[in-house]
Parts: sequence; structure tokens; C-alpha cells
Amino acid sequence: MPRAAGALASAFHARATTATIRDRLINVPARLARSARRLTLHVPERWPWSEDFTQLFSAVHAPPAL
Repeated sequence: MPRAAGALASAFHARATTATIRDRLINVPARLARSARRLTLHVPERWPWSEDFTQLFSAVHAPPAL
């Protein structure tokens, strides 16, 4: 599972080790809020991997491709 998450997050994380993926993508200083059947991700602005994690979150929670 960490390899799949890394591949969805970015090109750097696709080549990263499992420990790096765990440290940068799985141990996340974020908050997930639910409102009106929508999930909203709140990530600290200065977190270095916020764009990669947001891309991963969007890919996982996007509607399936037809």
C-alpha cells in the first residue's frame, strides 16, 4: 500500500523507500473535516509535502474514471 500511495502522490515519492513514504505521506499533520457529505482536508501551509499529499488525497477520493 505505501508504494501505491507514493506512485499516486508524485514522481519523487514513486521512487522513495517505504520509510520515506511513511514519514512524509502516512504520518500527516492534517485534519479531515466532514460537512454535508463532503470531506475537506486541512493541511498546514508550511508543511513541505502538502502539495504531494493533497494530490494523493484528491486522486484517492476522486470519482472513478469511466
